[in-house]
Amino acid sequence: MPPAAATNLGYTPPDGGWGWAVVFAAFISIGFSYAFPKSLTIYFKEIQEYFSVSYSEIAWVSSVMLASMYAGGPVSSILVNRYGSRPVVMVGGVMVCTAMVLASFGTTIIHLYLCVGVIGGFGLALNLQPALTIIGTYFQVKRPMANGLAMTGSPVVLFTLAPLNQLLFDSFGWRGSFLILGSIVLNCCVAGSLMRPVNKNVQPKPKTELPECNGGEQSATADSNEQTDDLLPEEKQNESSSQSCVHKFVDFSLFRHRGFLIYLTGNVVMFFGFFAPVVFLAPYAKHQGIDEYSAAFLLSIFALVDMFIRPATGFIGNTRWIRPRIQYFFSFAVSYNGVCHLLCPLASGYMGLVVYAVFFGLAFGMVSALLFEVLMDLVGAHRFSSAVGLVTIIECGPVLLGPPLSGALVDIFGDYKYMYYACGVFMLVPGIFFFIMHYYNYKKLDEEQRQSLAVKMRTSEETVQLKMSQDDKTAHETNG
Repeated sequence: MPPAAATNLGYTPPDGGWGWAVVFAAFISIGFSYAFPKSLTIYFKEIQEYFSVSYSEIAWVSSVMLASMYAGGPVSSILVNRYGSRPVVMVGGVMVCTAMVLASFGTTIIHLYLCVGVIGGFGLALNLQPALTIIGTYFQVKRPMANGLAMTGSPVVLFTLAPLNQLLFDSFGWRGSFLILGSIVLNCCVAGSLMRPVNKNVQPKPKTELPECNGGEQSATADSNEQTDDLLPEEKQNESSSQSCVHKFVDFSLFRHRGFLIYLTGNVVMFFGFFAPVVFLAPYAKHQGIDEYSAAFLLSIFALVDMFIRPATGFIGNTRWIRPRIQYFFSFAVSYNGVCHLLCPLASGYMGLVVYAVFFGLAFGMVSALLFEVLMDLVGAHRFSSAVGLVTIIECGPVLLGPPLSGALVDIFGDYKYMYYACGVFMLVPGIFFFIMHYYNYKKLDEEQRQSLAVKMRTSEETVQLKMSQDDKTAHETNG
């Protein structure tokens, strides 16, 4: 097992025990957060005909839902920091249930945007954020493995919901199906009840441990602030207290963090093409004349491959060869996605789409398993809650606009291949960007580590020389 990067959590995470129950809870919570918007695409064709709307208009349903999930990130982070993961996840499950029940009575497409998109999306945000955050509090050495297993929830839930949604639609129509889905999503409340806060009295960390290269300066700053608090006037102490309160919930200093900025820049471009190919996979198959059940089965194939590659990616990412340079692994996964979408229009017939679904499932699963692990690797577990909140609020723009823009390409050209070309470019360009910038970042980190080591050695040498000179002076005075 490779050594884990050091963090300044102030305690040693148990790396097991109840943590595996927490991973199972995160598995359910993350599964519904990511799979739910994708699984609803099964109803798109029928809802589109029912309300007489275009491809781009129907795409706004899942797009608004995903964007609301991402936009709710900072609010969810603040609630998690204030109340913990357990109550936040349970409230999120109730919100999604309420949204689906209200949507079943919808009379216009706008009604679905508000209920499924806004209310349901915000409920999913309250499910996603706490699940991602709590894993970092329970795991350190086995964290990539735990994240990979938790992220497997998305394909497992999608694999189950895709055919189930088709069955529900055939039996109850889309309105009755939405009512049943509202009750199913209440399982998130059960998952939330398992998210017990970690026992932080477990073996305090030794003080000699080095802080993480990318974010360790935080602890030094906090210590210096504590030492100087007594020297400040009362007004300045109040101002400092209010700033530290804001900093406790949202860490804006991350915008000066080199690794965080690289991650954020690449992801903003990447998310324009990340979700659209999944959203339009079943409609693309129906457009080619494939029957509804076979089209829905493509999502199940995609989810099945995705299901197995996520834990495998977590295990690979935890090996001693990959973990020290895990950012390159993520860069490869993003580039591989882009290549899959660029080659998709070459797939002909149902078997061609099956092959695409397999390779796309591999690519999508690799990115999804690593997406938040690489962010935690860059900023550290202690700053992850704030980092993921800031990332998701910024990413909600491309998440919101990606599928509708892709749907607009289908409306304009009457063909799906231009949409897949566009998504391929949006994935391949940030993949190359990640390779280049992480090479630069790793090089700079190595230089900073060497400089820090040289300073420490020089300081220790000076300390030894000073002590020797003091001893000589004391001996001389004694002899005199």
